[in-house]
Amino acid sequence: MKNLLTLILGLIIGAIIMYFYCCKSGDFAAPMVVVKPSGVISTKDARTLDRAFDSRHKLISDSIVKRPDNRSSWWSLKDMQDYLKYAENQSEELGYTMDGIRVYLGAYPDEEVDSKRTVGYTTMFMVPTSSEIEQVHQKGGSAVDAKDGGDVPGGDPLNDGSAGNPPSANYPQ
Repeated sequence: MKNLLTLILGLIIGAIIMYFYCCKSGDFAAPMVVVKPSGVISTKDARTLDRAFDSRHKLISDSIVKRPDNRSSWWSLKDMQDYLKYAENQSEELGYTMDGIRVYLGAYPDEEVDSKRTVGYTTMFMVPTSSEIEQVHQKGGSAVDAKDGGDVPGGDPLNDGSAGNPPSANYPQ
């Protein structure tokens, strides 16, 4: 009986110590703060942007690709989180502090490179950026400093997002 009381007393004291050690230090008890990033737009604004792209999409589809071209790319949340960790780590190994990503539009070649690429379709890929890289834009013949960072030299881009369904589908899908 004495051993049982000692065990129970030890568990209670251990629980109290863990509570004060873990929960009061902020490691577990701090609520996650969700911050709305600058640049978040309304769905109405997104529809406006999507419709404004229609004429360009039609031009690309009709005269270049000769079929309804891809309008979007999709990545899973896990792939995005994994890529951000990977790119941040790789940027650090290359001597840079990653502070953003840049998304580029691209297109697959007209000839098949490998079986998982859709010949001729538009794609999107992203690259890590760092404000430690001086980036200069040419504007009207004069150099203008950019606010955002340059692409991390040697940073691996992320591609292979899934195309829209169907590829030419407008926002929202």
